[in-house]
Amino acid sequence: MAKVNVLNMAGEAVGEIELKDDIFGIEINEYAVLEVVKNYLANQRQGTQSAKTRSEVKGGGKKPYRQKGTGRARQGSRRAPNHVGGGIVFAPKPRDYRYTINKKVRRLAMKSALSSKVAEKEIIVLDALTMEQPKTKEMIKVLGAVNAQKKALIVLPEKDVNVIKSASNIPGVKTTLVGEMNVYDIVNHTSFIVTKDAVSKIEEVYV
Repeated sequence: MAKVNVLNMAGEAVGEIELKDDIFGIEINEYAVLEVVKNYLANQRQGTQSAKTRSEVKGGGKKPYRQKGTGRARQGSRRAPNHVGGGIVFAPKPRDYRYTINKKVRRLAMKSALSSKVAEKEIIVLDALTMEQPKTKEMIKVLGAVNAQKKALIVLPEKDVNVIKSASNIPGVKTTLVGEMNVYDIVNHTSFIVTKDAVSKIEEVYV
């Protein structure tokens, strides 16, 4: 089992924690991570783009000019795609980009993402993370004390409004709960900050 120092909010080591190899120490499967990230991004797409084809554009019905004798190419309608204001060839239409991915692949990708954070020493375990009231300045001080990078993901065991609000205005910092974290956020943030209680919950969910 990998051992990681447990820090307090002042950045001081107050103990150690052993992370289960089944979750934080597996061989990283980059293919699974890639597939799950692609799936996540596809599911975020709104799919509301739309443009008109030549059959939907207003106008037309009459030839712009006579067929012969003008020296120009023959034209049948001003709604044709080659005219300004004409229809769009293969116009995009509203669609749903969502698709599902195998549950085993999702679990493998999550374990791979968590293992990568341990392997790259980008995981920061705190004994606790609490705020008496929402204070962005205090959260910045905590992040600096634990040597967090500019892009940091804070994982909480349960919702803490003061902590969430304290981090919400800091660029590059995001908070999430154990049950809501996803592979994309883990790989997209350099520092993975997690409390001891959150580690226990992660090990319960993905054991």
